[in-house]
Amino acid sequence: MNVEARPNPLKTQSVELGIADCDVHPNPASLEDEVFPFIEQKWRDYIATYGMVQRIGFAGGTQYPKGQPRASRRDSYPPEGGPPASSLSFFREQHLDAHNVDMAVMIPLRIGQALQNMDLAVAVCAAINEWQTEFWTSKEPRIKGSIVMAYENADACVQQIEKHAHKDDFVQISMLSRTPDPMGHRKYWPIYEAAAANGLPVGVHAFGYGGNPPTGGGYPSYYIEDMMAHAQSCQALITSMVYEGVFDRIPDLKLVIVEGGIAWLPSLMWRLDKIWEKNRLELSHVKRPPSEIIRQHVWLTSQPIEEPDNRQQLVEAIEWMGWDRVLYASDYPHWDFDDPKRALPVQLTKEQRDGFFRGNAYKAYGLS
Repeated sequence: MNVEARPNPLKTQSVELGIADCDVHPNPASLEDEVFPFIEQKWRDYIATYGMVQRIGFAGGTQYPKGQPRASRRDSYPPEGGPPASSLSFFREQHLDAHNVDMAVMIPLRIGQALQNMDLAVAVCAAINEWQTEFWTSKEPRIKGSIVMAYENADACVQQIEKHAHKDDFVQISMLSRTPDPMGHRKYWPIYEAAAANGLPVGVHAFGYGGNPPTGGGYPSYYIEDMMAHAQSCQALITSMVYEGVFDRIPDLKLVIVEGGIAWLPSLMWRLDKIWEKNRLELSHVKRPPSEIIRQHVWLTSQPIEEPDNRQQLVEAIEWMGWDRVLYASDYPHWDFDDPKRALPVQLTKEQRDGFFRGNAYKAYGLS
């Protein structure tokens, strides 16, 4: 496990209730053995011949550095072998039981959503949804899935939502923040409408490749630059969805931003309000101040949380957006995993603590 030395001891949290962890990343032990059985033979033949080509700016290699294969903790590899978080029994032992987690929202990454061949993307995403149910949620009630979307095909997404929304296995739909087009564009609206109609939040995980550079200035040189651009993509998608009128058109839509940080949201709300006030003619379809819309419709997960030297500044940032808007997330099994005992290194009231670690998530996902 990775260890970061800190000059000052952090406050630790005592969490009495079971925790809701809103971002975990189980992996298939083997695509061929676990996922391919849910894919038509023609697509298995296609993959064997042509592979699964993604919309990324490099032809080979991995988006993760060699020092952190699969971006995961070194102790997260199951004792029986396989990728990190590919063993349900070890996942229970190392995370669910060890940290008193009574709901873990799984978000599969890097499988299907960014494929160039759209028909293949639809097939693979559908298979991943079946895999979640077969290998995880049906065997462990504490685990909830995310309906993975091939979001460049809105019709296929709506079909997947209608197929799985009624199941207790899933609590949200899943998109990635780096879409080919801004997320407020109307081509994505049928997805949002179907999610809202079925009472499911749209969970957007910071990551992905839509065929465009991950920063406004092109491709970064270093892995950590790419990571820092996660927050930029989340700010851009919130701006797009607010100013394009998504929330005015779909008033029941809920948006959960995952793994993009949180402390940037207050300043974004201030800026969006100011621009909206000065450009009401162009933005006449946006009926309320953006900050009001965001406070009603948007939640953010904590990991990777900002940790200023003056920890009170983090408290002030959260107060600007509202304590009920922040959800605990560990990002297990990734290297920057946040232990719940140290995830929010500030003094909390019981109400804040219970909301952060459990209550806010249950409200966001519409659970009792």
